[in-house]
Amino acid sequence: MLVRRIARPLLAAPFIYGGVSTLRKPQDRVAGARPVVEKIAQTADKQLPVTLPRDVEQWVKADAAIKVAAGSLFALNKFPRLTAIVLSASIVPTTLSGHRFWEHEDPTEKFGQISNFVKNTGLLGGLLLAAVDTEGRPSVGYRTRRAAKRAADVTEKNYEKATKRALKAQKKASRTAGKKTGKGALKVFS
Repeated sequence: MLVRRIARPLLAAPFIYGGVSTLRKPQDRVAGARPVVEKIAQTADKQLPVTLPRDVEQWVKADAAIKVAAGSLFALNKFPRLTAIVLSASIVPTTLSGHRFWEHEDPTEKFGQISNFVKNTGLLGGLLLAAVDTEGRPSVGYRTRRAAKRAADVTEKNYEKATKRALKAQKKASRTAGKKTGKGALKVFS
């Protein structure tokens, strides 16, 4: 559909641009990302058996690379649902680290941070819609339920056929056994 061909590149553009800009100069993002990276690393240290790297610049570069790669694939309509999920997961820590409006006292600065925070939540909403967009095709859940129902129906029909065949075979076997018994009895008495 034409709308998707236009909308996906438009939705991907901020991620690609922001990722490339961050890869060129990651130092600009390190200070804002530090609190989020430290919080993630502390939580991971408690819950995971491995230690995560604490180099904030490395995390910033990895996030930027993910945004460029997933944004490019999304814009080109390659794996659109998967890349929308990846971009959704990527925008949350970026928003929480880069637009901490609650820490600003200056009204102008606070307004700018709130504006960017709301913009990013809007992008997140668009990505979530893209993640569930099946492009008019039935969803995997629907197809799975439908296939399971078909399989159950076929199994039930086959069971009924097998039961009928078994009953016929049983009746035939009992008739054949009855005839053999009857013939034998006649031979004995003759």
